[in-house]
Order: sequence, then structure tokens, then C-alpha cells
Amino acid sequence: MKCAIITGGSRGIGSAICQKLAADTDYHLLINYQSNKDAAEQTLEMVRKLGGTGELLKFNVADFEEVKSVLGQWQDQNPDAIVETIVNNAGITKDGLFMWMTPEDWSSVINTSLNGFFNVTNFFIQKMLRNKYGRIVNIVSVSGVKGTPGQTNYSAAKGALVAATKALAQEVGKRNITVNAVAPGFIKTDMTSQLDEKELIKLVPANRFGEAEEVADLVSFLVSKKASYITGEVVNINGGIYS
Repeated sequence: MKCAIITGGSRGIGSAICQKLAADTDYHLLINYQSNKDAAEQTLEMVRKLGGTGELLKFNVADFEEVKSVLGQWQDQNPDAIVETIVNNAGITKDGLFMWMTPEDWSSVINTSLNGFFNVTNFFIQKMLRNKYGRIVNIVSVSGVKGTPGQTNYSAAKGALVAATKALAQEVGKRNITVNAVAPGFIKTDMTSQLDEKELIKLVPANRFGEAEEVADLVSFLVSKKASYITGEVVNINGGIYS
């Protein structure tokens, strides 16, 4: 059984990626979520409607022991399963000016995006290397590429993940494993629902917010065999905001 794991797969971009992979690939999908079980179940239902198979895995990506325990248990129950694709999508924002930022707002954002990448990818990487095939896609952000005021914590987390993407790509390239990052700009999701769309659209040359499905299309391409010679890249998908 060949599998793909998508962290933060219950809503927004994560859910769109699950649905796209269900439509485009034969992967059995491991849909990770932390708290919103209803949304995760809805995503799984959509995956099945699209002819895919999947299951839900509840854990906090930032908690190393919990990740190891849940994934270890899953692997023990599915000894023949091979995870070929990892999409590190889980992330949170705690926006605010740096001068008023609490240690908790700093740590929780970095722990989810950056440590989450480490915890999940580190669990599977040795098996991937032995298998001599893999696709790792890290969902970063325009904030991690150009920096966004009011998001010093999020920019730091995603910027670090950009650098980690480039470094890991060089380590594992010989084994036919690609590691890329996708950096969305303003995408219509729960995470951006509080933003003033009318004002922000003025910053976007394409004159609109993006759709989660558009990001999912890009991820689906990067995890496919067609993208074998693309690695260590950060692909911006932001309507020209950072061009």
C-alpha cells in the first residue's frame, strides 16, 4: 500500500490537497488533524467520493512524542504500507506586532510549522531513503519569502522551513527523493477570512485572492513523477504579489 500523509489536512489548503491527491493519484491518504474532527471527517468523505481511500490520524505535529507514538502505532498496524509522499501543511498564525508578542505566540507558531516539519518528516525519512523514492512538499508562505509585518513569528517559521527545504533536498537527492516548498500568497481559506480582502487585493497584480484548489493543483504536480527533476525549489503561488 502506497501512502501520502498530509498534515493539517482537515480544512483549507490541506483539505484541498487531500481531495486533489484522491483525484489524481492512487495513494491511500493519511489525513492528519489536531482538533477539528468534523472537518477531518468531511474531508475524508470527499476523498472517498472522488474514488480515493484514506484514514484520519489525530495528533499535534508540534509534539514529537505524540507524533512518534501515533505514526509508530499506524506503521505497526500497517507493516507493508510505504509512505512515499509527505505534505507538511500544518501551520498556525498568532499575528501581532513583535514588540507586544508573547513567548507563547512566538513558540507555538514556530513549533507547529517548523518542528512539525521535523517531527513528521524525520519519522519517515529513513524508510524513504531505503525505498529510494519520495516526495516531500512543505507548504510555506509569501511571509516566509519576503517577510510580512505583524507576522514576525510566522515569517520566521516559514522562512526557516524554506531554508530547511533547500538543505534537505541536497541531502536526499541521490536517492530519488525531491523536497520542495510551495509559498502561497492570499488564498481564500478560514485562515484569511478575517483579512480585508478589498484592501489587500490592491496588492495583488492578478487582482484577486487565490483558491485552495489552485495550490492543491501545484502540490499534485510536485508529488507526481513529472516533477522528478525539480527539487530544492520554492514555488511562489501568489498572483504576482512578490514578483
